[in-house]
This record gives sequence, structure tokens and C-alpha cells, in this order.
Amino acid sequence: MSIHFEEILKKAEAYKADMTKFLRDMIAISSESCNEKLVVLRIKEEMEKVGFDKIEIDPMGNILGYIGHGSHLIAMDAHIDTVGIGDINNWEHDPYLGFEDDELIYGRGGSDQEGGMASMVYAGKIIKDLNLENDYTLLVTGTVQEEDCDGLCWQYIIEEDQIKPEFVVITEPTSCNIYRGHRGRMEIKVTTHGISCHGSAPERGDNAIFKMAPILLELEELHKHLLDNEFLGKGTLTVSEIFYSSPSRCAVADGCSVSIDRRLTDGETFESALEEIRNLPAVKRANAVVEMYDYARPSYTGLVYPTKSYFPTWVLAANHPVCESTVDAYEGLFKTAPLVDKWTFSTNAVSIMGRYNIPCIGFGPGHEDQAHAPNEVTFKSELVKAAAMYAAIPFVYVENLKTQEGQK
Repeated sequence: MSIHFEEILKKAEAYKADMTKFLRDMIAISSESCNEKLVVLRIKEEMEKVGFDKIEIDPMGNILGYIGHGSHLIAMDAHIDTVGIGDINNWEHDPYLGFEDDELIYGRGGSDQEGGMASMVYAGKIIKDLNLENDYTLLVTGTVQEEDCDGLCWQYIIEEDQIKPEFVVITEPTSCNIYRGHRGRMEIKVTTHGISCHGSAPERGDNAIFKMAPILLELEELHKHLLDNEFLGKGTLTVSEIFYSSPSRCAVADGCSVSIDRRLTDGETFESALEEIRNLPAVKRANAVVEMYDYARPSYTGLVYPTKSYFPTWVLAANHPVCESTVDAYEGLFKTAPLVDKWTFSTNAVSIMGRYNIPCIGFGPGHEDQAHAPNEVTFKSELVKAAAMYAAIPFVYVENLKTQEGQK
């Protein structure tokens, strides 16, 4: 069998208007984490329209669409929840109605990351149109709650749906470059305890906020000395929230907690990150409690699937067959070498590869700097490029496997 890259590109370009309309329909539906039901139903409608072979919605609310019936199960994932819009005054246009011109599509979720879903669905159409079905089954997933708890959806898909693909293409925004890893992360809580008393005589109590003050300074210093990695970069931490408990404004605080956003580079673990904080002198002096947050928010179906707020680091080797096949597909389509790089932020691959060691590769329309930002835009030309890539990758991967087998 052979693949005609030029025909794939022509088909992808021909579906630009369909992808644009589909994406604008998704953007128009508010779909923040745990409120994705209506956008899932809209995706189901589009999958049915283009001819997916099977469509399911699992008990968590993830939508699973299948193309083909071959032996190699290959998945492509887009989370279809979005963050909120923040201060509406920072938006120049309505974040849901948005607008489009010849190049851009404006609105919340276009880059992060419903654009990936639009391209995946029309990749399925291209595969059907051009008879690119090979010895693979393509699973297209629209997953929920990623913005709330990245990877939880895939913990459920792997553990409860019992679906384990050979590899997964993550369609988060990469500016149509190929990404093969990113840092992990975790959400940490540090708590100090004190004794309240009347604020007019603070010496009678023990102020939990004062205990926290030197801890904050030591955390700031710890950040500067975290492990660095040549490919993924340096581990980081920042204090993102602060809370207190006190009987009143006229009392000594008896409790203080801070949240830490900790980014883990290759070689760091959640155990090592917790121990670094527990070993800080100010933490020991205050007998502060250092722990990971838990996540147990119900999905839009009402299902609760508790997990620790730990999202492991992952890196796919540059010479891995999945990475090489993705590069081959890119070069076949675009006649140039791709940039192979990494994300700054985190994706569902923290579970797929970070927890379960299922290889992941990244390729998506849209730009990282549009994620979570007001006036979010994505790019029609990138929807086209991504749809072509998603149609080509499974075929190229299976053909490469056949070639490797023939050489043995």
C-alpha cells in the first residue's frame, strides 16, 4: 500500500470551511471543566456526520469515536473543556460568539484546545474519503476535566474503560511542531498551626501567619536551586494561593496554608519534591504539614473519580518509532524537516505516558501563548495542517512497522 500525501493535503484544504464552522460551534458552547455535556453532544453530531464507525460516551462523559477495524489501536486526544473567560473587560470581542477572518478564528477554547478536536474529526473524514484505512483502528477522544485535573480522564479510560492504545497523539497546541515531552507538575499544600487569642494581647497566642512568613522566603530561595534538565529545562515552584483561619480580624490567626504550583523536570519525583520542602529549616521549626492536594470533583455525569494532584513528567525518545513515524508523516506532507520540541505547560500525557508508559507524541493547531489568555485565537491554516497530519500518522506508523518486520 502507498500513501499520496498531496491528496491528503488537498482534502484537508477542502474541509477548511467545515472545520472552521465546527470549531466556531464548539467555541460558542460554554464548556468549562465539569460542564462539557453540550459540547460533547455537538462533537457526537459531527462525528456522525462525517461517518465515524462507532461513537461512545463513557460514564465519565468522555466521547470516544472510532475509525477502522485494524489490529493496531492508535488514539488521538483533545480535551474539550476550557478555562473560564476571566475579566470580560480584557476581551475585545465576545469570547463565545467570537469572529473569523481569512486567517483567524477568535474565541475561548480555539487554541486550547477545541481546534485539535475539529482537525481530528475531519482527519477521520479524510481517511474515509481516501481509503487510508490500514491495519489500525483510530480512536479519537474528546476528554473532560483536563483543565481541572489533567490526565484524570485518561486514568479512567485506561483503568475503567480498559482501553490501552499503542500510542496517543496529543493535539494540544504546538504551532504545528512536533512535541515529545514536557515537565510534570504537582499541587502541594503547606500548613502551619497556631493558637488564637485576642489581638490586643498577641503574646498570649501563637500566630500561624508569622510562622508561614520564613517558610515563604525559603520556598522562594528553593526555587532557584531545583534540578535542571537539558531537554525539559528546570524544575520550578511558585506559591499560588494563601489561606488563613482566625476567629476574627481582632484575633491572632490559628491557621495558615499556602498552595504551591510545582513543576517537575526529568529526574524529579513527587516524593523528592515533598521532601525538599519538608527539609526546609523554617518548615521544621514550625512543624508545618506538607502534603499533596486531592482531586474529587464530579464530572458532568456526576461520576467522582478521586486522585492525587500529581501529574508525572514524560519524555519520548527522539528515535522512538512513534516519534520517527510522526516526523516521516510531516516530511512527507510538507517536504521539510519539523521542529521537534516540548511543551511548557502540562497535558493529558501526564497520565498516558507519565503513569502508564503508553508512548505519546504531540502535534496540534494553535499556539501555547494563546492558552488561558484573553482574546484567544487560532489559525485556519493550522487546522488544515493538523487534519492532514492526523490522517497520515496512523498509516505511516503501520507501514513503518511492516517495513521493520520485513527487514528482520
